Amino acid sequence: MKQPDSSLQANDNVTQAKNALGKLHFSVSQALSHPTEQTLAQAENRLAHTEQAVEQAQASLGPQGVELAEELLAEDKSRLAALKMQGKRSER
Repeated sequence: MKQPDSSLQANDNVTQAKNALGKLHFSVSQALSHPTEQTLAQAENRLAHTEQAVEQAQASLGPQGVELAEELLAEDKSRLAALKMQGKRSER
């Protein structure tokens, strides 16, 4: 049975959000283990992309469909914020 286009779009958005979350986690981990301006900028760019992907998935599925994605996003966002604060302290 063929899926309706809206269902396919929702699946695509979910897949994109999952992929974006995995890439964000890797990028933040890289920035934590090798804190340079470049790795921090890459993690921040990846964060912006991931937030957009999760928002698109939420628009397709509703808030209950992306709770785990939002939790994972918040966790990596927190890790990145801690790294940025650590960098600011070391500049002093």
